[in-house]
Amino acid sequence: MAKATLQTLVAEQKILNHIRIIRGQKVNLDRDLAEMYGVTTKVFNQSVKRNAERFPKNFMFTLTEKEWENLRSQFVTSSWGGARYKPNVFTEQGIAMLSSILNSKTAIEVNIRIIRVFTRLREYALTHKDILLQLAQLEKEVKNNTRDIDNIFAVLKELIEKQTQPARRNVIGFKNYNKEP
Repeated sequence: MAKATLQTLVAEQKILNHIRIIRGQKVNLDRDLAEMYGVTTKVFNQSVKRNAERFPKNFMFTLTEKEWENLRSQFVTSSWGGARYKPNVFTEQGIAMLSSILNSKTAIEVNIRIIRVFTRLREYALTHKDILLQLAQLEKEVKNNTRDIDNIFAVLKELIEKQTQPARRNVIGFKNYNKEP
């Protein structure tokens, strides 16, 4: 049981490592998905192409030349290979749609894992969104308090300066000749 859980965690971590942010969306590259499904990228993309009507632009899109260059520059090793075509990337909805065209047992298991990872990411983002909103509120309160604190320090500084000035004492009936002008 523990071995299966560990394998699941390793598989999910691998999926997480392959998620990239492109055009503000979390996506997976066609080559990474093909590897997870146990097929070549060519076979994978052929299946997608045969079912193109299932993949609108918010499910799958092809990278622009600039996006592709930026992506290739992120790979430190030469494992990118000599791909002739710009890769397709799949959003969470596109990955869910893949389950309708890839019917192997492996494809079903991989799809379930990928969807779970995307769901966890969304939950994580929502949790952090709440934290960020609370921090923004706290920052706003601190900024308001900063003015009050600055005023308190200004008053304290005035009081301290008044106390450090030599006191001028007049004795009744006598003038104090030691006082400064």
